[in-house]
Amino acid sequence: MITCCDLAPRHVRAIAPYQPGKPISELARELGLAEADIVKLASNENPLGPSPRALAAAQDALHDMALYPDGAGFALKAKLSAKLGVAHDQIVLGNGSNDILDIAAQAFLSPGASAVHAQHAFAVYPIATQTVGAQSIVVPARHYGHDLAAMRDAIRDDTRLVWIANPNNPTGTFLPWAEIEAFLEAVPERVLVVLDEAYGEYLPPEDRCDTAAWLARFPNLLISRTFSKAYGLAGLRVGYGLGHPDVIDLLNRVRHPFNVNLPGLAAAEAALDDTEFLARTYALNTAGMAQLTSGLARLAIDTVPSKGNFVLAKVGDAARINAELLKRGVIVRPVAGYGLPECLRVSVGLAGQNARFLDALEACL
Repeated sequence: MITCCDLAPRHVRAIAPYQPGKPISELARELGLAEADIVKLASNENPLGPSPRALAAAQDALHDMALYPDGAGFALKAKLSAKLGVAHDQIVLGNGSNDILDIAAQAFLSPGASAVHAQHAFAVYPIATQTVGAQSIVVPARHYGHDLAAMRDAIRDDTRLVWIANPNNPTGTFLPWAEIEAFLEAVPERVLVVLDEAYGEYLPPEDRCDTAAWLARFPNLLISRTFSKAYGLAGLRVGYGLGHPDVIDLLNRVRHPFNVNLPGLAAAEAALDDTEFLARTYALNTAGMAQLTSGLARLAIDTVPSKGNFVLAKVGDAARINAELLKRGVIVRPVAGYGLPECLRVSVGLAGQNARFLDALEACL
């Protein structure tokens, strides 16, 4: 008997679902561990939690939870506009930056079209592409990151979109901005370039760039950013995209109404004002990255130089070591699905959490 699932589009049935990091509660149930004894360094979350200002704003917004949020996100857009020097009609809000990636695929891709991304790039890129029936063109990585020259050469007549992450997840690799700017100058205007800057706040000052200023020169550029990482609002799901008004108009045509919730909007507005919290987050990440990389070097574990809030560690038999770490109450991220079966991605945590991971890893080795 043929079922409704059998008749679903073939490209949808062929999708390998995105696998998120294992939750603390799930590991506690599986192994009978106390949640308080588990360290999670799997999902690149901010170990400081949210900004106190953002937390207070979200709590205050709960008094109005019976009301729909502002579907246009006017107040948050106003703050972003003032901070970034872009107009309201150059901003689209999303349920996390994943939502921005999804609606970009919906707006610009279709069956018969193609999108280009690098090997070892974020798993959502091929999923978003395949969901709308388009084809992914995967370009081999260069030093675990993007090979922009090869990606430019991979663009076909049917290519409508290119995905670039800087820094890249899960490898942490970083491209000099001049190389991306040159890539944008070389790409045909008919191809939308999605520049994923989810980890931009973790870049050192000398590596930062006002990419929003490029929008005046590149109408085919869409920049995606998030409040989930450095701002510590992963559970509220708030992201945004910056682009030409015509691009943003198309995204708003397929964006779900009220896609950002009421406390999320309030928290994001407050988080933008809390520059002290963002500075603390950056300082903690810098110190934690040094702690992890030096500790891994002591254990003779090679790492990929990272500009994010995580490090890719080449541990060898990653599946076995991950299983052993879980038994010791430490959650990290296996990345075999990214074509990296010998690696684990480890998020930067608090100093005690980083030490707990290093001790557990040494025991596993």
